[in-house]
Amino acid sequence: MASLIAALLVSVLIGAIVYLGLAYRTWRRYGRPARPNEAIDDPLLDRFMPHYDVVERHAIVVDAPPAVTLEAAMDYDIARSRIARCLFKTRALILGARPEPPPAGRGLVAQVKALGWGELAVVPGREIVVGAVTQPWQANVRFRSLRQTEFEPYDRPGCVKIAWTLRADPLADGRTIFSTETRARATDPVSRRLFRRYWAMVSPGVGLIRRFSLSPIKLEAERRAGRSPLTTMVA
Repeated sequence: MASLIAALLVSVLIGAIVYLGLAYRTWRRYGRPARPNEAIDDPLLDRFMPHYDVVERHAIVVDAPPAVTLEAAMDYDIARSRIARCLFKTRALILGARPEPPPAGRGLVAQVKALGWGELAVVPGREIVVGAVTQPWQANVRFRSLRQTEFEPYDRPGCVKIAWTLRADPLADGRTIFSTETRARATDPVSRRLFRRYWAMVSPGVGLIRRFSLSPIKLEAERRAGRSPLTTMVA
């Protein structure tokens, strides 16, 4: 029993060190996001957020058509992810958030819309862009949608603009590259300082949630398409 407890403590310590290292790297790199290469450039997202402070990009190859893949992604229920639930509870505990009921709606897109996110653009069967204005460092965060024409020029101090995508691009062999990208930009220096500290704390967990959501989306899309699953990650 003592050896088991010791091994558990060592694992927790190593995990904490790794997490803190990633948080520190994120804090240092804030305001210098990696730019997309030509293969993953997203002109539709560029319309709403050409300049950003931070970015998260993840992708996976799916053996299903783009429309089926995108539909599976839009229907994905993030509440089924144990990692997501654990990280959400950890955030609530650290920030002292009040318990709130789960968002209404079925599927990822419906749930985030119920939280206040707005649909900025849709290419049927290929891509959806969602955005909101918020103060993510608040314990009980609130999201407010903007009209398409308001989002890019919006610069009212005291908040952060966030836009993210679900995207399905066809490959020559009949498969699809499914990708998701999130961009965020603070609207003034004070918000930038607050968001930089907050993002350093949560970004390792956000990246983990995004990565672990790829495989369930892939498997569901391939199930709907009646194809055998593949496991090739591309990002």
